[in-house]
Amino acid sequence: MKLTTRGHYSVKALLDLAMLGSSGPVSVRAIASRQNIPAPYLEKLLIEMRRRGLVISVRGSQGGYKLAYPPAQISLGQILEAVGETIEPLSNHQPDAEQIEDWVTFTLWNRLHEKLKEALYSISLEDLYYDALSWQAAQGESASFVV
Repeated sequence: MKLTTRGHYSVKALLDLAMLGSSGPVSVRAIASRQNIPAPYLEKLLIEMRRRGLVISVRGSQGGYKLAYPPAQISLGQILEAVGETIEPLSNHQPDAEQIEDWVTFTLWNRLHEKLKEALYSISLEDLYYDALSWQAAQGESASFVV
């Protein structure tokens, strides 16, 4: 699996929303500014995550985005999946039944894939939130948040 900018920015954006709590909708411009993400690109990612039900958009001058669920109910795997990140190993490969090495390595990659998928879906946005708070406390920071 290779995490692309798309996946990285998506996680940063939702973690930004989690760090702000339930203070209401947050503008794309505000998230983009804090996280150093191009606003037009972030808008596209947030639209994809809205379609997948991870965020809610609010229109108007005080509008923006907010999490659709508490951070404990949103997994890293859901975020990555929502923006099209894939962790599928060798998706078009069929092992050669006559080559034991091919079958063994194919099985190995599938087992590793299952473990990785399990890990990604077991890490919640809340877990990342507490990791970020711990890091901030260790740095002596309490105000702004940048992933």
